[in-house]
Amino acid sequence: MQATVRSFDPHTHDGELLLDDGSPLSFTGRSFDASGLRLLRLGQRVRVELDATGVVTRVTLATLP
Repeated sequence: MQATVRSFDPHTHDGELLLDDGSPLSFTGRSFDASGLRLLRLGQRVRVELDATGVVTRVTLATLP
């Protein structure tokens, strides 16, 4: 699934995304760190991976096919 970065704390790596339907989805520094990224910008498109319970496990850059 893809989303847009709504907020990002560069110190804790916690943040919030907006899904395409406008729903907010929070992520933790742990899920950000799993991606290997160093920074996110507001408005940036990302790909989101969730576990079976709906918790964000990884946030990566959205890429074109």
